[in-house]
Amino acid sequence: MKLAAAAALTAIAVAAPAQQRPAPPPPLAAWTPKKTPATPWRAPNRPWWKLADVKALHRGKPNWTQAVIRNKDLVADWHQLAPGGRTTTLAYSDNRTAIIVWEGELRVTMAGQGAFTARKGFEIDVPFRVSFTLESVGDTPALYFQLNAASDMPLYPADTPAPAKVSGWAYEKRIVTGGPGGFDDRHRPFLDYYGEIVGKGARPGAFIADQHLFVNNIRGRATPTPPASNLGHFHVGYDEFWFVMEGNVTLQVEGQPVFTAAAGDIISAPQGHWHRASFGGPEGQWGTRVAINPYPAGGHAYTEESQGKQ
Repeated sequence: MKLAAAAALTAIAVAAPAQQRPAPPPPLAAWTPKKTPATPWRAPNRPWWKLADVKALHRGKPNWTQAVIRNKDLVADWHQLAPGGRTTTLAYSDNRTAIIVWEGELRVTMAGQGAFTARKGFEIDVPFRVSFTLESVGDTPALYFQLNAASDMPLYPADTPAPAKVSGWAYEKRIVTGGPGGFDDRHRPFLDYYGEIVGKGARPGAFIADQHLFVNNIRGRATPTPPASNLGHFHVGYDEFWFVMEGNVTLQVEGQPVFTAAAGDIISAPQGHWHRASFGGPEGQWGTRVAINPYPAGGHAYTEESQGKQ
């Protein structure tokens, strides 16, 4: 979520290394449509998916998947792989895949890149039409959070057996043009968030900022929760959700009691809901929320008196 600096949040916003962040453009005063009623939380979506609750749903199972986010733009699931487990090699058709590793060790093999082992806090970017495989290589299960564009479907190598049937789709051998996606000065295969940002003090910011996917690390220190009169903002055309990477995040979202989530939790605000995220927990504690939505330059609608600030 791209926000103007605000005393209430003391967040470190997106910044390019060794460059001064350009001043944001002036806000636009406009009659702004707010979806009424706001989009509800439809299962599996929830205001607050506690990691402890996700694990409880699958207690005793070595391998499992839990759907967490389903909206018109993005889908996201928790996955657990038992030691030695391996995913099917596949690629996604038209958009990047983002993965956050939370427990265990995950060996990532990506076409055109050297294989690497990801651990807690690693953020992984797989470009479109790049085949990849994940393997749990530690002594404990690998737990990871994966998100994709809702419109994407997996592609499977032509030299592998026909994939399992999917309702509404028929897999056929075809020639796919366009070539694979890749990396540039803004996108790289992975970020070791705890090693680079928390441990070495590198600046956080957007890990992925591309068509249909914005994965943005926002870091700051805990402050007193702003008053309820500070509504934050809403989005005209899309949902937003956050992965709590570090510390605590307090969310005020229209229609729900204010709550404070912990690291590993997923919190969300559907389209049209006023919402305000701030860093919670003991005052001064560092926190990170990974803001996820489909639009790197998405608009934020604020109250007139806020002057476009939260």
